[in-house]
Amino acid sequence: MAKQIVNRVANSILITIDLEVLYPKGNRTAFDISPWLENGIVLREKDFREAVSTHPWEHYKNQYVSIHCSTEAIIPAWAFMLVSTKLIPYAKKTVIGSQQTLETILFAEILSDLDMSEYHNAPVIIKGCANKPIPSAAFGMLISKLQPIAKSIMYGEACSFVPLYKK
Repeated sequence: MAKQIVNRVANSILITIDLEVLYPKGNRTAFDISPWLENGIVLREKDFREAVSTHPWEHYKNQYVSIHCSTEAIIPAWAFMLVSTKLIPYAKKTVIGSQQTLETILFAEILSDLDMSEYHNAPVIIKGCANKPIPSAAFGMLISKLQPIAKSIMYGEACSFVPLYKK
């Protein structure tokens, strides 16, 4: 008599959290202000303001935009803020900083609003592999929210995980 193969993973009470599922849809754009600087390093206020006022900001409609400077120029804070004021009417989100900063802030907002009630006293696996750029900080934020309520926390896949925490 042949033994029936039982899928223990499918029958387990483990709850998987996949941050990739929470990843907000939309184009990401890195907006570099360095082309508007003289020799890429000197900000001339009049020229900078002229470039900002004539730029076609509508091209960033519904995009997530990080505003940065790719050179080592010392830029006054107001310059980034001025660019941000032009993007806000069009972009889904603007952040002064790198693409990594943008992704981190997006996940901070998503995770702050995430209903955690289903993870109370539950064994939880945080899925590790993703095709989207999930920032490391997002995993840390998730752990901070889970640890006080989850029974246990693991990382990886249900078939092969690394235990992180057990109450």
